[in-house]
Amino acid sequence: MSTKASHIEQAQKYIDELKKLNPSLYDKSFLRTWDKSPDDLRTVVLVAEILEELYQANVSCRLFDGSLAVSVFRDNSTRTRFSFAFAATLLGLDLSDLDEGKSQIAHGETVRETANMISFMTEVIGIRDDKWLGEGHAYQVEVAQAVEEGFKEGVLPRKPCLVNLQCDEDHPTQAMADLIHLIKHFGGIEQLKGKKVAMTWAYSPSYGKPLSVPQGIIGLLPRFGIDVHLAYPEGYDLIPEVIETAKKNAALAGAKFEVSHDMDAAFKDADVVYPKSWCPHSIMVERVKLPSREGPEQVALEKKALEMNTKHKDWECTEEKMKLTKGGNALYMHCLPADITGVSCKEGEVQASVFEKDRIKTYKEASHKPYVIASMILTSKLKNPAAALEHLIKQDKPRAPEF
Repeated sequence: MSTKASHIEQAQKYIDELKKLNPSLYDKSFLRTWDKSPDDLRTVVLVAEILEELYQANVSCRLFDGSLAVSVFRDNSTRTRFSFAFAATLLGLDLSDLDEGKSQIAHGETVRETANMISFMTEVIGIRDDKWLGEGHAYQVEVAQAVEEGFKEGVLPRKPCLVNLQCDEDHPTQAMADLIHLIKHFGGIEQLKGKKVAMTWAYSPSYGKPLSVPQGIIGLLPRFGIDVHLAYPEGYDLIPEVIETAKKNAALAGAKFEVSHDMDAAFKDADVVYPKSWCPHSIMVERVKLPSREGPEQVALEKKALEMNTKHKDWECTEEKMKLTKGGNALYMHCLPADITGVSCKEGEVQASVFEKDRIKTYKEASHKPYVIASMILTSKLKNPAAALEHLIKQDKPRAPEF
């Protein structure tokens, strides 16, 4: 069993690595991984790992006192909502959730007004806006610009940073948690180069799943030398610009990035499989052009999309497909909740026996997200994260009573 001393020792090793990096995260929001430098990304990983070690060592990480973390969820959430709450509490921030239906937004308050009104004592704003293509990232940028103006004009005493809790383009907290999961599974970041990840579409009986999870994976993992095979049925494309970004980043890192319409080819000799349903890019484009967000046109489009899905029920992660992977024993990953055949739905993304084999591992995969979010907050608010983390170790204040 790990001891407090061993956790502190490991945290200090990570801090020593952290000191060698030259990130540019301070005073900036975290919206998309592909806008960040390799040192930025490595810093977020290391700080997340340090915070996780300190938490397990029962060391308090409360660096803030008397400030807010504000969450804005424009879509349903379990893991990310509670991860944001955990991250805020871990760092000593009070949490407030903006319910747009109970705010003046319902009466026409502008984004600029809302952003400033919720930010007087706010260090971070976490936003999830993933439902409508072309809107989520744009909304987050608008909020960031609004609080920047509020700070410069003396309205706000401090400028809040923004953390993207998922948008239409990227899901950085998920992708970074997935990366840490791979680091832990394979025994270090240096062990990831040359590993093959199959990021594939999978059948789902539901509609409108965002593109941001697969886009987050292809946008991030190749930057660490991981070979990614993206596979989906014809017509289930992602955003073209994100595909191009993934290709460029893979080439810069010396990683392979390929796209096919063959799930078996993606699974062949894969070290990791990530079968996940998403809505076709063309359908996402079509749905935002309809005259209303609800109504008969949207219902008809949903029916069309579900009918498309039923043509590809063979895109399921089964035991037979898993035999194609390296040694027949690839790591199964999912952002959760998965559509499990015979459990959560009649036919879905993954065979129940396959999911059950790695079920606990998917929970561990999700467990890194709170620390990733806390890391994104900490690195954006503090000029010298390494010094702050060493201060916590020296202070050695218990997080929970030890008697």
